[in-house]
Amino acid sequence: MDSIIQNKVSESGLVTIDLEKFLPTKPIVSFDLAPFLFMGQILKEKDFRESMQQQEWLNFSGKAIAVFCSADAIIPAWAYMLVASNLSGIASEMYMGTISDMEKHLTIKAMSSLQVADFEDRRVVVKGCGDRQIGEYAYMEITRILRPVVKTLMYGEPCSTVPVYKRKP
Repeated sequence: MDSIIQNKVSESGLVTIDLEKFLPTKPIVSFDLAPFLFMGQILKEKDFRESMQQQEWLNFSGKAIAVFCSADAIIPAWAYMLVASNLSGIASEMYMGTISDMEKHLTIKAMSSLQVADFEDRRVVVKGCGDRQIGEYAYMEITRILRPVVKTLMYGEPCSTVPVYKRKP
Protein backbone atom coordinates (compact mmCIF):
# COMPACT_ATOMS: atom_id res chain seq x y z
CA MET A 1 0.00 0.00 0.00
CA ASP A 2 1.46 3.31 -1.10
CA SER A 3 1.04 6.08 1.38
CA ILE A 4 1.74 9.67 0.59
CA ILE A 5 3.57 11.58 3.26
CA GLN A 6 1.74 14.76 4.04
CA ASN A 7 3.34 17.73 5.73
CA LYS A 8 0.40 18.82 7.84
CA VAL A 9 2.39 21.66 9.42
CA SER A 10 3.04 23.35 6.07
CA GLU A 11 -0.59 22.83 5.04
CA SER A 12 -1.96 24.28 8.29
CA GLY A 13 -1.54 27.90 7.26
CA LEU A 14 0.48 28.70 10.38
CA VAL A 15 2.79 31.69 10.23
CA THR A 16 5.91 31.40 12.37
CA ILE A 17 7.65 34.44 13.83
CA ASP A 18 11.23 34.05 15.00
CA LEU A 19 11.96 36.78 17.53
CA GLU A 20 15.71 36.36 16.93
CA LYS A 21 15.33 38.38 13.73
CA PHE A 22 14.44 41.42 15.87
CA LEU A 23 17.49 41.18 18.14
CA PRO A 24 20.30 43.68 17.53
CA THR A 25 23.00 42.43 15.18
CA LYS A 26 25.54 45.18 15.77
CA PRO A 27 27.67 44.97 18.89
CA ILE A 28 26.72 47.43 21.61
CA VAL A 29 29.48 49.35 23.39
CA SER A 30 29.09 50.90 26.81
CA PHE A 31 30.12 54.39 27.87
CA ASP A 32 30.30 54.51 31.66
CA LEU A 33 30.41 57.91 33.36
CA ALA A 34 31.87 56.47 36.59
CA PRO A 35 35.55 56.91 35.58
CA PHE A 36 34.90 60.63 35.10
CA LEU A 37 33.66 61.20 38.66
CA PHE A 38 35.76 62.98 41.27
CA MET A 39 36.55 60.48 44.03
CA GLY A 40 34.15 58.08 42.33
CA GLN A 41 31.15 60.03 43.63
CA ILE A 42 30.90 63.59 42.33
CA LEU A 43 30.72 65.00 38.85
CA LYS A 44 32.64 68.24 38.68
CA GLU A 45 31.55 70.26 35.67
CA LYS A 46 34.92 71.73 34.70
CA ASP A 47 36.79 68.40 35.03
CA PHE A 48 34.03 66.53 33.21
CA ARG A 49 33.99 68.99 30.31
CA GLU A 50 37.79 68.71 29.97
CA SER A 51 37.57 64.92 30.00
CA MET A 52 34.88 64.98 27.31
CA GLN A 53 37.09 67.21 25.12
CA GLN A 54 39.98 64.74 25.48
CA GLN A 55 37.83 61.69 24.80
CA GLU A 56 38.55 59.83 21.53
CA TRP A 57 34.98 59.96 20.22
CA LEU A 58 35.92 58.50 16.82
CA ASN A 59 36.47 55.15 18.60
CA PHE A 60 32.67 54.98 18.79
CA SER A 61 32.17 55.57 15.07
CA GLY A 62 29.22 53.61 13.68
CA LYS A 63 28.63 51.75 16.95
CA ALA A 64 25.59 51.48 19.17
CA ILE A 65 26.46 53.11 22.50
CA ALA A 66 24.83 52.43 25.88
CA VAL A 67 25.52 55.42 28.15
CA PHE A 68 25.20 54.86 31.90
CA CYS A 69 26.89 55.38 35.25
CA SER A 70 27.89 52.29 37.20
CA ALA A 71 28.64 54.32 40.34
CA ASP A 72 25.98 55.20 42.86
CA ALA A 73 26.14 58.90 42.11
CA ILE A 74 23.74 61.64 41.13
CA ILE A 75 24.49 62.61 37.55
CA PRO A 76 23.00 65.87 36.28
CA ALA A 77 20.95 65.66 33.10
CA TRP A 78 23.30 68.01 31.26
CA ALA A 79 26.13 65.44 31.60
CA TYR A 80 24.16 62.92 29.55
CA MET A 81 23.32 65.71 27.11
CA LEU A 82 27.02 66.54 26.76
CA VAL A 83 27.89 62.89 26.04
CA ALA A 84 25.02 62.68 23.50
CA SER A 85 26.20 65.88 21.87
CA ASN A 86 29.67 64.41 21.41
CA LEU A 87 28.38 61.07 20.13
CA SER A 88 25.87 62.67 17.76
CA GLY A 89 26.87 62.08 14.16
CA ILE A 90 29.45 59.49 15.24
CA ALA A 91 27.53 56.66 16.93
CA SER A 92 24.91 54.78 14.93
CA GLU A 93 22.63 54.66 17.98
CA MET A 94 22.81 55.84 21.58
CA TYR A 95 20.68 55.03 24.56
CA MET A 96 20.73 56.01 28.21
CA GLY A 97 21.03 52.71 30.04
CA THR A 98 23.10 49.53 30.25
CA ILE A 99 23.95 47.29 27.32
CA SER A 100 21.06 45.05 28.36
CA ASP A 101 18.69 48.06 28.44
CA MET A 102 19.83 49.07 24.96
CA GLU A 103 19.39 45.55 23.57
CA LYS A 104 15.82 45.62 24.88
CA HIS A 105 15.24 49.10 23.41
CA LEU A 106 16.60 48.11 19.98
CA THR A 107 14.60 44.87 19.92
CA ILE A 108 11.34 46.65 20.71
CA LYS A 109 12.19 49.33 18.15
CA ALA A 110 12.72 46.62 15.50
CA MET A 111 9.45 44.92 16.46
CA SER A 112 7.55 48.17 16.06
CA SER A 113 8.43 48.15 12.35
CA LEU A 114 6.55 44.87 11.90
CA GLN A 115 3.85 45.08 9.22
CA VAL A 116 0.91 44.11 11.41
CA ALA A 117 -1.47 43.91 8.44
CA ASP A 118 0.48 40.87 7.19
CA PHE A 119 -0.80 38.93 10.21
CA GLU A 120 -4.44 39.95 10.09
CA ASP A 121 -6.74 36.96 10.67
CA ARG A 122 -3.75 34.61 10.57
CA ARG A 123 -2.77 31.75 12.86
CA VAL A 124 0.60 32.81 14.29
CA VAL A 125 3.20 30.82 16.21
CA VAL A 126 5.92 32.72 18.04
CA LYS A 127 8.99 30.50 17.91
CA GLY A 128 10.09 29.39 21.36
CA CYS A 129 13.61 28.06 20.79
CA GLY A 130 16.65 29.53 19.11
CA ASP A 131 20.35 30.13 19.20
CA ARG A 132 20.19 33.40 21.13
CA GLN A 133 18.53 34.13 24.46
CA ILE A 134 15.39 36.21 24.13
CA GLY A 135 14.00 38.09 27.11
CA GLU A 136 10.42 37.72 28.22
CA TYR A 137 9.88 41.38 27.35
CA ALA A 138 10.08 40.41 23.65
CA TYR A 139 7.34 37.81 24.01
CA MET A 140 5.14 40.33 25.80
CA GLU A 141 5.80 42.96 23.13
CA ILE A 142 5.02 40.67 20.20
CA THR A 143 1.80 39.67 21.94
CA ARG A 144 0.87 43.33 22.48
CA ILE A 145 1.52 44.06 18.80
CA LEU A 146 -0.20 41.03 17.26
CA ARG A 147 -3.14 40.24 19.55
CA PRO A 148 -5.43 42.91 18.07
CA VAL A 149 -5.15 41.45 14.54
CA VAL A 150 -4.40 37.71 14.66
CA LYS A 151 -6.94 34.92 14.64
CA THR A 152 -4.84 32.81 17.01
CA LEU A 153 -1.52 33.35 18.73
CA MET A 154 0.60 30.44 19.92
CA TYR A 155 4.01 29.86 21.44
CA GLY A 156 6.46 27.08 20.55
CA GLU A 157 7.04 25.21 17.34
CA PRO A 158 4.39 24.45 14.68
CA CYS A 159 4.40 20.76 15.67
CA SER A 160 3.94 21.51 19.37
CA THR A 161 2.34 24.80 20.35
CA VAL A 162 0.98 26.37 23.50
CA PRO A 163 -2.18 28.38 22.80
CA VAL A 164 -1.92 31.99 24.01
CA TYR A 165 -4.90 33.70 22.39
CA LYS A 166 -7.81 32.73 20.19
CA ARG A 167 -10.26 35.31 18.87
CA LYS A 168 -13.83 34.48 19.71
CA PRO A 169 -16.17 34.32 16.74
